[in-house]
Amino acid sequence: MIDYRKIITIEAGKRGGKPCIRGMRITVYDILSWLASGMSNAEIIDEYPELNADDIFATLSYAADRERSIYQIAV
Repeated sequence: MIDYRKIITIEAGKRGGKPCIRGMRITVYDILSWLASGMSNAEIIDEYPELNADDIFATLSYAADRERSIYQIAV
């Protein structure tokens, strides 16, 4: 399993403090949106060669962890 904390970064001055991939300007939201629109991992990497498979898996791990923490707060 990918440790997303080594890949997902949050910087106050970059993309409004949104979680980004390795300090780049590509956000977790960007990748989730591309996946939700039907893009495959390979298509994302072809379109954005600065990304790799670990970045996409880290994004999914981050999103799952956030979802889990939101659910735990609500219960």
